[in-house]
Amino acid sequence: MRPTSGANQLGAATSPYLRQHADNPVHWVEWSAEALAEAAARDVPILLSIGYAACHWCHVMAHESFADADVAAAMNAGFVCIKVDREERPDLDAVYMNATVAMSGQGGWPMTCFLTPDGRPFFCGTYYPRDGFLQLLAAVDETWRTRRAEVEQASDEIAGELRSMAAGLPGGGPTLTPDLCDGAVAAVLRDEDVARGGFGRAPKFPPSALLEALLRHHERTGAAESLATAERTFHAMARGGVYDQLAGGFARYSVDPSWVVPHFEKMLYDNALLLRAYAHWARRTADPFARRMTRETARFIVDDLGAGGMFTSSLDADTDGVEGLTYVWMPTELDEALGPDDGRWAADVFGVTDAGTFEHGTSVLRLTADPQDVERFDRVRARLSEVRASRPQPGRDDKVVTSWNGFAITALTEASVALGEPEFLDAATTCAREIVDLHVVDGRLRRASLGGRVGDSAAILEDHAALATGLLTLHQVTADMHWLGVATDLLDAALEHFADADAEGRWFDTADDAEALLVRPADPIDGATPSGAALVTEGLQLAAHLAPAPRADRYAAAAAASLSAATPILAKAPRSGGHWLAVAEAQLRGPIQIAVACDPADSELLSAARALAPGGAVVVGGAVDSSELLIGRDRVGGRDAAYVCRGRTCDLPVTTAGDLAAAFTAAV
Repeated sequence: MRPTSGANQLGAATSPYLRQHADNPVHWVEWSAEALAEAAARDVPILLSIGYAACHWCHVMAHESFADADVAAAMNAGFVCIKVDREERPDLDAVYMNATVAMSGQGGWPMTCFLTPDGRPFFCGTYYPRDGFLQLLAAVDETWRTRRAEVEQASDEIAGELRSMAAGLPGGGPTLTPDLCDGAVAAVLRDEDVARGGFGRAPKFPPSALLEALLRHHERTGAAESLATAERTFHAMARGGVYDQLAGGFARYSVDPSWVVPHFEKMLYDNALLLRAYAHWARRTADPFARRMTRETARFIVDDLGAGGMFTSSLDADTDGVEGLTYVWMPTELDEALGPDDGRWAADVFGVTDAGTFEHGTSVLRLTADPQDVERFDRVRARLSEVRASRPQPGRDDKVVTSWNGFAITALTEASVALGEPEFLDAATTCAREIVDLHVVDGRLRRASLGGRVGDSAAILEDHAALATGLLTLHQVTADMHWLGVATDLLDAALEHFADADAEGRWFDTADDAEALLVRPADPIDGATPSGAALVTEGLQLAAHLAPAPRADRYAAAAAASLSAATPILAKAPRSGGHWLAVAEAQLRGPIQIAVACDPADSELLSAARALAPGGAVVVGGAVDSSELLIGRDRVGGRDAAYVCRGRTCDLPVTTAGDLAAAFTAAV
């Protein structure tokens, strides 16, 4: 049994975020049945605090309140204090974020929730400054002791509302058709900020799933505006301060509508999802800027987030408690680093002004246009990178999250194909081997690890789905059957433990044998990452054409049912279902499958197939009968031959890249 009282218990946690609070005078414990039992035995509320390591305001509240002796004394006396890493326990985060939004009208981190001992929330908020937090603690304590009936009633009401929210989407949505997807794209395009790129108002988050969907829509329909919208956003983000102009990598979001000032934390999932979209753009257009951005983002993931073959979670927004300290510049600092001539030139190139674009006269580097003097640009970037490396650096969350590594496997594999650079495929392969070896324990997938030690948290649907898709992507490029086997095992586990037996096409985010929470999360809407339901549908869609029967038929039926259940999102809220839209676009085309009968180590036709295939297509290459798609399919007249199919309908084989490209233009 875990100890729960009398001292801070976070020193042995597998989450760096929790360990950041191990020296607090607060008697923090991790979420557990024992912690809830202690609250019941003491007859006190639970104070649940949820955050993550790269969160700026989490650090602020920790410094102001959780490190303060008076605040800690009030917390310890009146509450059982539970600290949760939202990245390690996304199930808890989902439940109590819904409660926070329902009660306060907005959510965010740090999340601060007061619960009954059985986990029902009765008051929720986000960040509180020290004095306000002390007042809140006193008010909640008094209310708990003197107005208990009101607390119980409020907690019952919010629990009932959460259960209603968990019921999911209504049935009876429209049929998946080209018109439905065209309408969804039209709705998305109406929300574009044409002048500044992206969608909606500040803060602006990189819309990676929507960008992938727009590229796939362009490939299906030839619609120029879909590609133009995606390209405007690709350029605006990559030239703004939200992108690190020296080391590569994207920050979590921009606080302004023009992508100038970022919230400086860098997350693995953002960069992996964006890498996939940029790689698709680079592969589709061969645009030099797209290729550079793909390469630099891939390098950032490998160089800055890599650790022992797998990839760590994030870099903090803060350095020594100051947001953005590592990244911002003043004109005088450029002069000191580069000399006056190059300093003035760099200030002009990167938009560094005396007034500044950030705090205290500092500026975030931007790149409004590529300079003509490429040699000088490369030299200046290298020198500024060298100087910046000598500054204090942001902390890194070394936790390894299964789903985010799955995103990285997919993205690095696709970047390798887009750029023709095998190094990124090698990185994806190493990551896949490490994550499968470490995170599959006794036949079941785990959510996270730290320093080679796997945490107790069970994997959620997102983990199974993202890793399965990554392995299926890797299998297509490497022809390694091991990855196909592991991926289909993960999808089988998803079907067994996460599919809703009472509602066809609906998915729960937690397994049927996972810890029972106040409600069982089942959210089909995209959030910071694509929804688990949309991700598993993509994995099933791919496996339906890579796995042998009867597994393949089961996967195809499950993918179709999922898409059918999700059509209300495409009809009513397409910006909240970018990944659904991407998967739907692929489904409308079959998805396209290309099997190339060849020697995969030396086939120009296979390389052309990978370069030309639309997003979501399935591409395999090898000798006759070497995979499901190559059964009975051989070279033609001694030449490599590509067999193009849509669903269960196949064209005659082609032997040239030109004929292969023409095959992809056939109407849906």
